Amino acid sequence: LEVKFTERQRSPHCLLVKEHQVREGADTVHPPRRTLFVLNVPPYCGADSLIRLFSHCGRVQFVDVCDKPGPGEKKHKLTSKFFDQKTQKGFQVAYVVFRKPAAVQAAKALSQEGPLLVSTESHPVKTGISKWIANYEASIVDQKELKAEVDAYMQDYDKRMAEEEAKAAKEEGVPDEEGWVKVTRKGRKPGLPRTEAANLRVLEKEKQKRARKELLNFYAWQHRETKREHIAQLRKKFEEDKQRIALMRAQRKFRPY
Repeated sequence: LEVKFTERQRSPHCLLVKEHQVREGADTVHPPRRTLFVLNVPPYCGADSLIRLFSHCGRVQFVDVCDKPGPGEKKHKLTSKFFDQKTQKGFQVAYVVFRKPAAVQAAKALSQEGPLLVSTESHPVKTGISKWIANYEASIVDQKELKAEVDAYMQDYDKRMAEEEAKAAKEEGVPDEEGWVKVTRKGRKPGLPRTEAANLRVLEKEKQKRARKELLNFYAWQHRETKREHIAQLRKKFEEDKQRIALMRAQRKFRPY
């Protein structure tokens, strides 16, 4: 399927399209008969552009743009405006899910027509300085919206933690199907997490413990190596003493009084 960014572009860009086919139950997000698999999607062609390009074939339910092919995963209900943003880098793949299966066949027949335009006068795609300005304006965080989102997340987190604690308290001391009782350790003073200094002290103690267990000069070759090292150290010290004495003699001066 040939596409052009604008009418002035001379050579078109090719999108590779085919009907998405997987085993039953392997991909529940992208229905096999109603999904068009698109390869070689350029960075400037986002989900909105794909919806506009394939909307002539039929009503598009949603478009899922991914870095590489793979089974779709159900998205969480809570989507973050500030923390879930993802920038497109390089060429990607896309799954275009239609309302009806006939739209997939109509999309495959678009290859017989002329190149489709990604950026039009009615739907322009920002590039260059205008795109940088838009990205910069989008990067400015509204403190009130961020605080409201963080508060909502923390309220949901506290609610889930309270439900889990209530469930654990309810199941405490109750045997399971096999008669086992789950025992958890709870104290008034829970252990504090180890700091870096504490970890270093523990490692040093372990090192000293291993050193005490090692047997020194247990084998004959170990005893010979120890003697050789000792003799080498004595020779090195003897040479250093000779140099020191020679230096003292050279610096000696005649002092009659």
